[in-house]
Amino acid sequence: MLDDVYNKRILELAANIPRIGHLPHADAAATAHSKLCGSTVSIELAMEGGKVSDFAHIVKACALGQASSSVMARNIIGADAQELRALRETMRRMLKENGPPPEGRFAEAAVLEPVRDFKARHASTLLTFDAVVSALDQIEARSKAAGQEA
Repeated sequence: MLDDVYNKRILELAANIPRIGHLPHADAAATAHSKLCGSTVSIELAMEGGKVSDFAHIVKACALGQASSSVMARNIIGADAQELRALRETMRRMLKENGPPPEGRFAEAAVLEPVRDFKARHASTLLTFDAVVSALDQIEARSKAAGQEA
């Protein structure tokens, strides 16, 4: 059963993570950490017109955290906050409540579906999704604060 989790596609995604590094002008940055396994994902996000215009990350995680980060990096450009918040919730439900996998631009995250049988691996798989939502929360909070000041 562990072979299903560490399948060929997950290992390919983990070995080929795009957008590694930093952004020169990020609108927000966030880090998510799993105490259980020690994995950490730090992301930087830039938005323009309500959509992600640029993304970078530093991934120090197991193969599952690397694979989910790879899927995120391959598909995040052009996504809006609502889509990304829904994605995190879909991934959480897929792993923890036997929910369906994501569809649309993030459908490739379905490759992580076998992780649901390994609760200890859920946190590392969700790191990138949690970090992105945290960055979106920062951008939204700043936007609300700026609106109140004006």
